[in-house]
Amino acid sequence: MGISSLSICLDLSRNNLTGAIPEEVGKLQNLGELHLDRNRLSQQIPSSIGSCISMERLYVQDNFFGGPIPSIMSSMRGLQVLNVSNNQLSGQIPKFLESLNLTNLSLSYKNLEGALPTGGVFRSAISTSVVGNKKLCGGLPDFQLPKCYYKESKRTRISGIAKILISIVSALVGVACILSLLYFFWFRHNKNASASSSSEDGILHVSYHDLLKATGGFSSTNLLGVGSFGSVYKGLLNQTQLVVAIKILNLTCDGASKSFIAECEVLRRIRHRNLVKVLTACSGFDFNGNDFKALVYKFMSNGSLDEWLHSTASQYTERNKLSLLERVNIAIDVACALDYLHHHYEMPIVHCDLKPSNVLLDDEMNGHVGDFGLARFLPEATHKLLANQSSFVEVKGSFGYIALGNEAYLGSFSLFL
Repeated sequence: MGISSLSICLDLSRNNLTGAIPEEVGKLQNLGELHLDRNRLSQQIPSSIGSCISMERLYVQDNFFGGPIPSIMSSMRGLQVLNVSNNQLSGQIPKFLESLNLTNLSLSYKNLEGALPTGGVFRSAISTSVVGNKKLCGGLPDFQLPKCYYKESKRTRISGIAKILISIVSALVGVACILSLLYFFWFRHNKNASASSSSEDGILHVSYHDLLKATGGFSSTNLLGVGSFGSVYKGLLNQTQLVVAIKILNLTCDGASKSFIAECEVLRRIRHRNLVKVLTACSGFDFNGNDFKALVYKFMSNGSLDEWLHSTASQYTERNKLSLLERVNIAIDVACALDYLHHHYEMPIVHCDLKPSNVLLDDEMNGHVGDFGLARFLPEATHKLLANQSSFVEVKGSFGYIALGNEAYLGSFSLFL
């Protein structure tokens, strides 16, 4: 059986191989995976490698290959992983890499130049690595490359009069653009002046990429809990080195978007020492173009009241039971929060899902009410009417903790059951 009949994997890495890759590599048409990395191979990657149409993974990093990436590789439609980093390849990144079904591409530490493509695998800074190529520019913002500046071709020859006319027109257009931009920013600043002045100092602006980094790629090791509409992760924001709790909404769940809107509407208005503080919100798209919504809260180091009242075996060994004084103090904190929501805000707010898992504890064991995804604003007339009734028209919340009638008394009482 000859080497050309190989169909799974050929690993020749770490063998101090020298010279060029032989043209016969094109005969490995059925090979799925080829490892030539960490050798001393040189010259150009042979164009015959384009005949390996069944290849899914190609590793040639840490060699001395030069020249451009062969354009014939565009025929390798099955290629999923390509690593050509740490070589002496030069030239521009070929556009055909966008059309391949690549899930992982490493082009780091070479002499590549020109504009970085923006389609296919280049839409993700996690799946694509281009670090160490100082002459690259453009691409999506996540790659943090400089903008591309194209020089005018020397072949273009314009007469003196035409040059003067073009210069004048360009100057006028430039002045008009600058004036338009100044007017736009001035108008936008005035339009948002009241909103900006009412915002808290140092408000955070985070993107999907920021939250992805903060949670280690939404790692299960940072998962704090899973609720009805999403999951909560512990994260570290690079901008401020602040430890936060990040609630990622599962938008495939019915009512998740409404819960996000309701919570944003409530938390942007209320301020109280016994309510969980929301730092910012993120609404946009992930790297796959799917809708993404998240809320970022101040992190509560002692977890939820539910974890203290109903500890698991591992939690019980780390924590002591709540003392009577601590229970009373937490109950007072919850009652103060509800009193503020019901009686001291311009429009009464009903939490609708007050339970131990929605009461979080800070470093000093102070209680903070959170999760306003089911909260309701009640006009004063409706508030008075409901106070005399035994139930709401539409009941929502967790079984055993649904607010019926007077939420303040029933909710506070049921927290410690």
